[in-house]
Amino acid sequence: MTTLPISQFLVASIALAVPLGFLLGALLGSRRAPFRAAMIAASVAVVHAGIVGAAVAVAARPPTLGVRLDLVTGVMLLLVAMIGLVIVRFSRTYLEGDPGAPRYARWLLATLAAVTALVIANNLLVMALACTAASVALHQLLTFYDRPAALVAAHKKFLISRVADVCMWAAIVLVNRAVGSLELDAVYAWVGAHEALPLSLHLAAGLFVAAACLNSAQLPFHGWLTQVMEAPTPVSALLHAGVINIGGFLMIRLAPLMAHAPGAQLLLVTVGMVTTVVAALVMTTRVSIKVSLAWSTCAQMGFMLVQCGLGAWHLALLHLVAHSFYKAHAFLSSGSTVDVWRVQSLSRRPPPATAVRLAATTAAALVLVGAGVRAVTAVPALSVEFNVPLVVLALVVALSLVPMLARGALGGGMAALRVGMQALGVTVLYFGWHTVAGRLLVLPSALPLIDAGWLIVTAGFLLLFFVQSVLQVHPEGRLARALHPILFAGLYLDERFTRLTFRMWPPRLRSPTAQPRLTTLESTGA
Repeated sequence: MTTLPISQFLVASIALAVPLGFLLGALLGSRRAPFRAAMIAASVAVVHAGIVGAAVAVAARPPTLGVRLDLVTGVMLLLVAMIGLVIVRFSRTYLEGDPGAPRYARWLLATLAAVTALVIANNLLVMALACTAASVALHQLLTFYDRPAALVAAHKKFLISRVADVCMWAAIVLVNRAVGSLELDAVYAWVGAHEALPLSLHLAAGLFVAAACLNSAQLPFHGWLTQVMEAPTPVSALLHAGVINIGGFLMIRLAPLMAHAPGAQLLLVTVGMVTTVVAALVMTTRVSIKVSLAWSTCAQMGFMLVQCGLGAWHLALLHLVAHSFYKAHAFLSSGSTVDVWRVQSLSRRPPPATAVRLAATTAAALVLVGAGVRAVTAVPALSVEFNVPLVVLALVVALSLVPMLARGALGGGMAALRVGMQALGVTVLYFGWHTVAGRLLVLPSALPLIDAGWLIVTAGFLLLFFVQSVLQVHPEGRLARALHPILFAGLYLDERFTRLTFRMWPPRLRSPTAQPRLTTLESTGA
C-alpha cells in the first residue's frame, strides 16, 4: 500500500476544509447573530484557499482524498472564497434587522459550500451532486422575498436547472459505461490513450455542453437571469459573480474530453456567439442598471463558452476570474449609480457620432492593436506564434477598444494621446497574459482549434460591430426603428419560453391572489 506524502495529504485536507467550513457555519449559525458564524467561515476559507493556491502554484499534485490539486482548483477556490467573504460582509450590513437574516445566512453558506465542493472535486458524480446542491440552495435565496415576480423567475430557473441536471446525469452514465470510472484523472487518461472517441462519448460531450449552456443562461433559456432582480442585491452579486460561472468551469474542467469532440466544441461556439451578439444588442436598450448588468452577464457567459469551444481554455479561465470580480463590484456598488448618473447628466453631452469619426477611430484601434501584437510577438522569451487565432483575437480586441478611443478623441489632442497609450497598454497586457496563462494552465491533452469556429467568431463580432455602429450614427434611422422594438422585447424569446413552462409546470405563488405575468418582467425595469 502506497503512503501519501504528508504535504500532499495536508494540502488536500486544507482544500476539503473550505466547503466543510461553510457547511459547518450554515449548521451552527445562531438567530441572535446570524452572520457571526458566516464571517468566521468565510474568513477561514480565504486563508485556506490562499494556502491551497500557493501550494498548487508551485507544483500540481495528484488527486488526493477526492480533491483535484491543480492550478484550476487553486484559482477557482481562492476566487470563490474571496467573493464569498465580500458578499457575506456586505450581507451583514444589508440585512441588519431583517427577521429573515438567519435563514438567508444559512442558505448563503450552503451555496458557497456546494460551489467550493464542485471546484475541488475530482469525481464527476460529486460534481453533479454539487451542481444540484448549489442550484437548490440558490433557489432559497432567489425566493427570499415573497414576491410574485421573484417566485416566477426563480421557478423558471429551477426548471432549467433540473433539465441541466438530467443532461449532466445522462452524460455521466455514458462516461461511466465507456471509461469504467468517474474519476477525472481516469477519464483524462482514457481519452489520452485513444485516438478517437466512441459515439457514446461524443454524445456525452454534447450533453455536457447542453448542461453548461443551460446553467450559463444561454439563449433562449436566459429569461430568468434578467428577472431575478427581486432578490437581495448581494444574492444578485453571488449569482452573477459566482454561480452563473458553473457552466464555464464545467467546460474548463472537462477540457481533455471536449478537445476530442469537435461537434460539441462547434456547438459551444455557435450557441455562445449567438447569445453574445443578441445579448450585447439587447443590453443597449435597457434603462435599469441591474437589468442591464444581467444582460451583460448573459453576453459575457456566451463569450466565455465561445472561448471554451475554440479550445482557448486559459483565456476562458482568465475571463471567468475577471468577470467575477467585475460583476461582484458592479452589483454591490449599484446603489451609487444614481449619484454617478446625476454627475454625468450635468456635464456637457458629447456630439453625435458620425461615420467619418467612427471610421477614423476604428482605423486607429486596428493600428494600435497591431502595434501591440507586434510588440508581444517580438519578445523572444514569449515565443508567440503569429497565426489565425491570434489575428482573430486582435480583431476582437481592436473592435472592443473603439468606444474608448472615440471618447478620448472628443477630449482633444492630449486626451486622445493618453487614451491611445492606454489602448496600447491594454493590448500588450492582454496578449502578454494570454501567453503566460497558456503556459501556466497545462492540460493533459492537446487542444485542437476549429477553423469553422474562428470563422463564426469573426463573422459574429463583425456583425455586432456593424449593427452597433449603424445605430450610433443613425439612431433614428430605418434600421434603428426596425430593431429597437424587437431588441427591447428581447426578440420575444422569453415570452414564448415562459408560456411553455407555465403550461408544463405552472409556478406555485405563495400569495393566492397573485397572478404571474406572461410579459417580459424586466422590460419595466424591475
